[in-house]
Amino acid sequence: MTDSVTNHGEIHEPACDPMCSSRRCRASAKWALRWNNPRLHTPERRKTWLACDAHREHLAHFLHTRGYLREVEAFEQTVVLDQAALVG
Repeated sequence: MTDSVTNHGEIHEPACDPMCSSRRCRASAKWALRWNNPRLHTPERRKTWLACDAHREHLAHFLHTRGYLREVEAFEQTVVLDQAALVG
């Protein structure tokens, strides 16, 4: 996703449908995998990978084996984006 934040903190939605985060996959996102790296992020911080049905298990396994996965939930395009999640 390539959302942009203006200097007033307004978030502009991307022009296209959000896609799966798996490399070379262009399928529509159906799942939001929320994660953080405890060595880098505070416990409440969440980063998000999006996944299609075909890649949800693979991406979740990748994050889980590293101790990063926090939750998996159905992705809704109308979800309000947290400005902090857009940075790094």
